[in-house]
Amino acid sequence: MSPQPRALKTLNILSVILVLGAFLQVILFTPYEEIMGPVQKIFYFHVAVAWVGMLGFIASAVVAVIYLVTKDLKWDVICLAAVEISLVFFFEAIVLGSIWARRAWGTWWTWDPRLTTAAILEMIYLAYLLLRQGLEDPERRARFGAVYTLLGGLSVPLTFISIRIFRTIHPILIGGGGTDTMNMSNSMLLTMFISIGVFTLVFITLFWHRIRLGFLREEVEHTKLSVTE
Repeated sequence: MSPQPRALKTLNILSVILVLGAFLQVILFTPYEEIMGPVQKIFYFHVAVAWVGMLGFIASAVVAVIYLVTKDLKWDVICLAAVEISLVFFFEAIVLGSIWARRAWGTWWTWDPRLTTAAILEMIYLAYLLLRQGLEDPERRARFGAVYTLLGGLSVPLTFISIRIFRTIHPILIGGGGTDTMNMSNSMLLTMFISIGVFTLVFITLFWHRIRLGFLREEVEHTKLSVTE
């Protein structure tokens, strides 16, 4: 495997520094919410990892279109990388949201529209990984993966807008304009956007690493096939 590019090494260091900085910003410089107290600080990371989870799912759908047009298997590697990383981030969002919900709503889980659509979204992409394993032919696997992620991507906007089109107890962060809109001070808004930016950078870094690993695995598979033939 080729050495890491200098830009990727820089992203590694920058990601670690900025994540630590985001934690310090949340813990030390962001005010406590009046009702929930310290537990509310989970919110900043919950929103950030949910954002990058959805970002990766959308990216996989875009890459799926590129594969269907070009038929180049490298795009299948990139599509798989986006889904795998997003699954982890989105699962973290669900877990952090449950911890927050325990304090805010008095329960770890409720079948609220946002929570329900989020759980379905996670299961859709888990099924994608499982179904891929049953296809040995690389082209068939890539074609199936592209169509699946393209269709699965339709569930992402539904999850995002579910709190706006259904009755829900999940707060609307920005632009709701009603009593269900979460009121945040300027420092809270700033911290939220900082966390989103930091975790977006972390996603890009991990995505790059996972793509490199995927290409390496493809090289190993091709080498094994050439030896057996």
